[in-house]
Amino acid sequence: MMIPFLLVMSCKSQKGKLEFVNPVTGSKVLKGNKVQVKLNFTDAILDSVVYAIDGEVFERKSDTSTVVFDSNELGYGNKQLTAKIYSGGKEDMAYSELLIVPPTPKNYVFEVVKIFPHDSTAFTQGLYYDNGVLYESTGMQGRSSLRRVDLASGKVLQKHDLPSESFGEGITVVGNKIYMLTWEEMKGLVFDKSSFKQLSTFAYGESKEGWGLTYDGQRFIKSDGTNKLFFLDPTTLKETGSIVIYDDNGPVDSINELEFIDGKVYANLYHADRDIMVIIDPNTGIVEGKVNFVGLYDGKRASTGNEMNGVAYKADSKTLLVTGKDWTKLYEVRIK
Repeated sequence: MMIPFLLVMSCKSQKGKLEFVNPVTGSKVLKGNKVQVKLNFTDAILDSVVYAIDGEVFERKSDTSTVVFDSNELGYGNKQLTAKIYSGGKEDMAYSELLIVPPTPKNYVFEVVKIFPHDSTAFTQGLYYDNGVLYESTGMQGRSSLRRVDLASGKVLQKHDLPSESFGEGITVVGNKIYMLTWEEMKGLVFDKSSFKQLSTFAYGESKEGWGLTYDGQRFIKSDGTNKLFFLDPTTLKETGSIVIYDDNGPVDSINELEFIDGKVYANLYHADRDIMVIIDPNTGIVEGKVNFVGLYDGKRASTGNEMNGVAYKADSKTLLVTGKDWTKLYEVRIK
C-alpha cells in the first residue's frame, strides 16, 4: 500500500551540510497520515542518524534510507522535526517545522425561519432561550445589562443594569441561576433567574478575559477570545482545564459567544468583516463544521461594533436564534 505523505514546496529548513528534502518547513500534515522523512546527505559516510519530533526520538538509522512517522500519534499544532547526524566524531542537525491539522470542516448553510425585532441599543454578548423566554446579556461600559426579552415583540420584560464600569459578556442558564461573564474584570457573576438579584461572583483562572459561556450538562465551557475553550467545575466554577481549537489551517482564534447543542459547541467568531459560526467537538478541539452567515443581516452595518454575536438553541423546533451587536433584527434559522 502506498504511504500518503505531504510535500510542500518552500524554502529548505536549513542551508548547509544537512537539510530536509521532505517534509520541508511549513508543511501541513493531516493527522492520521504517515509521513516520509528524507534528508539530503552530503557525506556518504555516517555513523548514525537520530530522528525526533519535539525532542521525542522516533527512529534511529545507520544509513541514509527514508524513514516514516505516523502523525496519528501526535497532537494537533506546530511540531519540530529534527535529525541529528553523527559522522567521524562530529554532529550536525537539520530542522523542519510541521503543522498537524484535522480534516477540512463541513460547510453548512442556513435557512431563515422567522425574523423578530431586536433592540438596536442592545450590544448583544450572550443569548439563551429557555421554555419560551429569551435571556440576553449586553456589553459596553454604561450599557451592560442582563435582560429577559419577549421573543415575538423584542420587548424587554425585565432588566438588570451592571455598574457603569462593567463590560458584560456571555451568559448561560442552569437551573434557577444565570451565569454571566464580564470582559476584563477577571470575574463572572451569578444571578437568581427569577429576580435577577446578584447572588455571587467567581474568579477566572488561566483565562484572562470573559467572552462566551455555555454548559454541557456536566461542566461550564468558557471562551476568552483566544484559540482555547476552558472548562469550569459546575460547583466551584474554578477552571479545571482547557483545549486548543483547530481546523485545517491550524489554531482558530477569536472564539466568542457559545452554545452547547447535541454534544457540540457552536461558537461565533469575532470578525468585523465576516459572520462565521464554527461547530466544535469539545472533546478533541476539532472544528467539524462552519456556517457562513454573510448576508443574513440586511441592516446598516458599521465597520466595527456591529459584529454578529449571540446564539441560542430553540430545542422545541431544533432551530437557532442569532443576532448581532446593535442589530435591529433577531433571526430564527435552521442549519442545513
